[in-house]
Amino acid sequence: MASSAGPEIERLIALLAKLPGLGQRSARRATLTLLKKREQLLAPLSAALADAAAKVRVCSTCGALDTSDPCAICSDRTRDQALLCVVEEVGALWAMERANAFRGRYHVLGGLLSALDGVGPEALRVGDLVVRASNEGVREVVLALPATVDGQTTAHYLADRLAGADVAVTMLARGVPVGGDLDWLDDGTIAQAMRARRPA
Repeated sequence: MASSAGPEIERLIALLAKLPGLGQRSARRATLTLLKKREQLLAPLSAALADAAAKVRVCSTCGALDTSDPCAICSDRTRDQALLCVVEEVGALWAMERANAFRGRYHVLGGLLSALDGVGPEALRVGDLVVRASNEGVREVVLALPATVDGQTTAHYLADRLAGADVAVTMLARGVPVGGDLDWLDDGTIAQAMRARRPA
């Protein structure tokens, strides 16, 4: 099928289609919107992408993304230095910050252990975590990992690795979400909520 757009447009569509949640059709619609609104959207987006590519870096302490190293969270002395929250990726860190429920520091693993995908401990920032937990005055490590097979496997592995670090290792509670209706929840979530029940 012959292309109905020039190579520049097709390249933009192809690049947008590589983003999570965007297929070819959504990428075409996004491209059309960007091109129709060049001054309001395309030019500012282009400048923001160039700026991010030039300035954003990975924090050498926690693995978060920021324009400074160490990042703003690691540099914030008002945060509890004795609490360390382990997350899979930066998106999970952002979610924790949005919830405003944690005022400690973070450690981004960079993924999860996965035998199927060939991801072992050496591919993750596990060694850095053990060093931080042992040497930085940490008293508690919170494992905020997904409630998936890989997430739970990783959590158990990390708990074993941290056993000699003289820190408390905790996990996020699992169960009924706020506003959740029991009739719509899966059996595993209900069972976990029952096991993790607490006094009213």
